[in-house]
Amino acid sequence: MCPASDITQLLERFSDGDEDAMNALLPLVYGELKALADRALRNEHRRRCLDATELVHEAYLRLIDQHRVNWQHRAQFFGVAAQMMRRILVDHARRINAAKRRGDRDGVPFEEHLLVVEDRNLDLAAIDDALNKLAKIDEKQTRIVELRFFGGLTIEEAAEVMGISPATLKREWAMAKAWLFREISA
Repeated sequence: MCPASDITQLLERFSDGDEDAMNALLPLVYGELKALADRALRNEHRRRCLDATELVHEAYLRLIDQHRVNWQHRAQFFGVAAQMMRRILVDHARRINAAKRRGDRDGVPFEEHLLVVEDRNLDLAAIDDALNKLAKIDEKQTRIVELRFFGGLTIEEAAEVMGISPATLKREWAMAKAWLFREISA
């Protein structure tokens, strides 16, 4: 793992308009992005068409296209990467579902430790719809779900990205899971 200060310096240079800084960043963060993608894909259905490498590359292409972001530190970068991966996975799931042109969607397991639901399959599009509703109520909780479910971040990692204590994140995570359970079960 590369020192956070090196990553932060490159992000700051990129924010200042240095296009080469983002290219120099890739070798420093690739391993962590790959681990993030692996965790995000653990929640995806087994017959997925994307692999971790493709997800990392697509997310990275979207990240380097973010010219309006004022990059500040490593945690922010990986938080945005998790959000990009969510969008990519949801877009991919929606394309697959549209191509199949059927009413029932292939489920994506929403693991028991994420929601208190055993043997329940949900698709990413349904999860995304529920998260969009949650965002209107509580953006912080939506962000936590993105980081934990789509980004696969630990409580501590997500708390660092959010700038809150792990205890606060655990409480918000529990409330978000309960809300999503009610919304998706309805």
